[in-house]
Amino acid sequence: MDLKELAPVAGAAIAGVTAAVAYIDAKYHISKDIAGIRGQKATARELEKNSRGKGQSLWYQFETQVRRLPSNEECIWSRNGCYTWAETYANACRYGQYLHQHGVVPGQLFAMYMMNRPEFLFAHLGSWSIGSAPAWINYNLAGDSLFHCLKVSGAKVLLVDEEQECRQRIEDIRQKLEEELGMTILILDNNLKGEISRSEPKRPEDSLRVGAKGKFPLFIFYTSGTTGHPKACPFPTERAAGLAGRVGALGLKPGPNGDRWYVCMPLYHGTGGTTALVCMITGLTCCIGTKFSTSRFWTDVRDSKSTAIVYVGETARYLLNAPPSDMDKKHNVRAMFGNGLRPDVWQRFVDRFGVEVVGEFFNSTEGVMALFNGSRGPFTATSVGHQGLIDRWRFHNTYVPVEVDMVTGDLLRDPKTGFCKRKSYEEGSEILVQMPSEDAFVGYWNNPEATEKRFERNVFQKGDLWYRTGDALRRDADGRWFFMDRLGDTFRWKSENVSTAEVSEALGSFPGIQEANVYGVEVPGYDGRAGCAAILIDPALRDSFDFNALLAHASAKLPKYAVPVFLRIQKQQITMHNNKQNKVPLRNDGIDLRKLMERADKEAKEQGKDQAEYDTIYWNPTLLGATKGKGAEGGYVVYTMADWDTLQANKDQGAKL
Repeated sequence: MDLKELAPVAGAAIAGVTAAVAYIDAKYHISKDIAGIRGQKATARELEKNSRGKGQSLWYQFETQVRRLPSNEECIWSRNGCYTWAETYANACRYGQYLHQHGVVPGQLFAMYMMNRPEFLFAHLGSWSIGSAPAWINYNLAGDSLFHCLKVSGAKVLLVDEEQECRQRIEDIRQKLEEELGMTILILDNNLKGEISRSEPKRPEDSLRVGAKGKFPLFIFYTSGTTGHPKACPFPTERAAGLAGRVGALGLKPGPNGDRWYVCMPLYHGTGGTTALVCMITGLTCCIGTKFSTSRFWTDVRDSKSTAIVYVGETARYLLNAPPSDMDKKHNVRAMFGNGLRPDVWQRFVDRFGVEVVGEFFNSTEGVMALFNGSRGPFTATSVGHQGLIDRWRFHNTYVPVEVDMVTGDLLRDPKTGFCKRKSYEEGSEILVQMPSEDAFVGYWNNPEATEKRFERNVFQKGDLWYRTGDALRRDADGRWFFMDRLGDTFRWKSENVSTAEVSEALGSFPGIQEANVYGVEVPGYDGRAGCAAILIDPALRDSFDFNALLAHASAKLPKYAVPVFLRIQKQQITMHNNKQNKVPLRNDGIDLRKLMERADKEAKEQGKDQAEYDTIYWNPTLLGATKGKGAEGGYVVYTMADWDTLQANKDQGAKL
């Protein structure tokens, strides 16, 4: 065969091989995994290059952007003021010097009780400049929970927002903070802001930042704990590359004239706060919204010329439930980033508002397990992560689903071997993460007992060590991960994690309540789970029990989102054999009165009783944020089958703020 005859054959062979390779890549997403691995390594190299051997502090990444970008390029947009990169840098230096002069030293945290405003970032960046880091305190907290979070942080200096309600909540516990914690309280009012702005923007010395490396936190934030109070989670400096990697994964472009990221989620939250920091260390403009509002959201987005937005699941539903408008696609947004976007909302939101990329992620607050899905079409829509063949192989023995007793929450173990049973990824269950050592989990800040509880030992073989995520997920044959449920004592409502133990403790201190068993219930048309408290009232007080006083008590003790929407007045306790509260039948009943009555009838029959006794449910419709009419005065009222039927009938309308 001569060359002329061979050429078509060779060409056909090459075309065949190319087609086969393309098919294999399309099926197993090999190039995607390789690109992800390369991107992570490139980001790590860039961070190392920017620090130029001075250390791991992200202050140097921020300074790199300041030097790189035009001095008049906008760094921060907000309704409270807009600032260039040069102005932001000067303010960060001023805040750093001020904090240092008032007792914040390298290696020590200071606390921020701040709302969404540019000063949040000035103070945060300023703390990095002096080798410190902030503890982000939820500005909704009050009383004992607020004191607990400040105590756990170990901070000696507290920066407080000028907003009156924030100031008052601090004033309520000021004496305790000063006497028991030795805390210096700085109210960031106009006088203090003026004093700081008039100071010299002197750059803090490099020597202050030497210790900002490894496991030293970039910040600490809080998650709900089974102790009844939030637990502090440090975000270690060594995880910085994971932050910066978001930009490339979403296809965003740093300045000059780069992308602009709108953030109206609370900056004390992991999603909102870390997104703002990503902007500071990568050269994106951070557009700060004061707080989420359906009516103001798109106005802010348009006025700020934002090209990316941050969301939580409820955010998308609230926006989708607003009346359609010819302005729906008149914006510059190409990408959205967040977590909890519900399957029934995902595609409708993308279609209506014309967003090209959805960056849905799953990440345990403690940072042990991380999944990401940069979805650009229906194939990966509704999944919280996607892995090609390489990543599935890499993490096959790292992220593992195991069988769990849904009543006790314990892992199910073989009675003969004592080891756990691995479940298939397709079926899914709680995910365990293999740990090479205890040090691989940075742990909870100043809480070794809570840290130890997250470990599970001797799972598949003697001596192995695993981390319990407390979340159930499944992965299909195409590598797509889907969230199933949140296990344990925490549920999510209105973008917040609610600790059942904390709510139980608050309700249990009210006169006449003998026991409060708190859990989350699904409400038709609403994301997450609304709080429901099954309470046992002292029989002598049942007829005179003051529900309005209970509501006032709960509102004073708890953040608004943690106040139970529903109260189930129990005729008798529901416990397990070891006298622990049993939430499972209560969760199964939910707020469907027909289910409640059917189960009560069945149990009465099994116990030989002639007639069943039914629990009564009360609810506060206004706590849902949407219902008007009955209960509009803000109190608890009896919940009926008609109410359930109304919720069911209106579920497609969804929740509104």
